[in-house]
Amino acid sequence: MSLSQEPAFSALKENFVCGVRDITDEPYCGLSGRHETAGNAVRTTNGAGPHNVQLFMLSADGTVLHCLPGYWNANDLVEEMKFAEGLNQVWTNPHLTTAQKKQKFKELQLAHVEQHSPAMVKRSKMQGFDQQYEAKHRWATSDTIANRNLITSDMLEKGGPKLPQEAFKTTDRIMHERMATRPFLPISRFDVANYVEYGKPKYDKKEDARNADGSVNMEMAKGLPTLGSKEKVAEEQAMKDKRMRMRMNRMARAKRSGSSFTASGTDTGAGSPYNRTYYAHYATTSKGNAQNSVKNYGN
Repeated sequence: MSLSQEPAFSALKENFVCGVRDITDEPYCGLSGRHETAGNAVRTTNGAGPHNVQLFMLSADGTVLHCLPGYWNANDLVEEMKFAEGLNQVWTNPHLTTAQKKQKFKELQLAHVEQHSPAMVKRSKMQGFDQQYEAKHRWATSDTIANRNLITSDMLEKGGPKLPQEAFKTTDRIMHERMATRPFLPISRFDVANYVEYGKPKYDKKEDARNADGSVNMEMAKGLPTLGSKEKVAEEQAMKDKRMRMRMNRMARAKRSGSSFTASGTDTGAGSPYNRTYYAHYATTSKGNAQNSVKNYGN
């Protein structure tokens, strides 16, 4: 929803040619709930849902200047758009060699994260379930972990102590550090799968199953479809079916023993895809405004 909010909306309209591509069947695409155009919208943290949404900022020739994985606050998005504009000036500078441009790219990416406001850094804390996933599945290799010594095995157990925030990098830092290793790549060579690989593959805020007070109606949420690649949706449905069978088996055992047990569940199908990659194509025109056209980078 940040793309339609000010100041991001005006910045995109005035400086970029914008496009969108469906990534539902890409191998890196995650899972999410279906989000209707007129449905509810809720805020979340910067970088949440990196597998489902990527915001690319490209030079006029399709070179990647910047890429923001997941959701980003409208104000923070504008700051990164301004940063991409500066990178575009480096890329189009005829007085620099390609090697000099790439070195400058790396330096600017790493320097910019240090310039982020405290408010932006606060909005960029990784979600707790994503931290848990990284610590449990990639403790030895994840570049999202800042201090492995702060993570103990009991923190990975159900009901264990909470993982300390200090053990993890913020998503804005992860973004800039990863971008620094991908200097001025053409969009066709940008390794999206590796770039967005952090946290759980599924991210769903259940916006359209919210009560008036903002809480989630869990029964309604069970009836909402899961979206993503056909393979991952099938895996998700298989897990739901397995949990339902387990509930039914427990209910049957409880009935035989004379106890009471309640089971509930809803069979759902997949709806139309809403996983997206957005491309903001930096445009230089005679008036400094973006052209009213869309360029779709399918490959």
